[in-house]
Amino acid sequence: MAITKKYLKTKPLCKVTFKVNAEEGKNFNSAHLLGDFNNWDTETTPMKKSSNGSFSITLDLDTNKQYKFRYLFEGKIWGNDAEADFSLPTPFGDSEDSVIVI
Repeated sequence: MAITKKYLKTKPLCKVTFKVNAEEGKNFNSAHLLGDFNNWDTETTPMKKSSNGSFSITLDLDTNKQYKFRYLFEGKIWGNDAEADFSLPTPFGDSEDSVIVI
């Protein structure tokens, strides 16, 4: 998995690209990005699947904030991003959320 940040010079925004590589994504037909930025909604942020099996999406996120997020594959399999800035335990106590600092 990979995260790319591109800060805008004219606005307090950062274009963040979240990517699940082909090796990790090849066994799935769908992936969604869930997090603080979309109220953890399972429908609003589907990732685009490329022909090689990878998934990606780019979001405009406000700067000077941190966001918890996770990937959801096939609507039932959770995944974290090893390239996140850090991780925090979820309120459920059985897993962790990835965290990105913008």
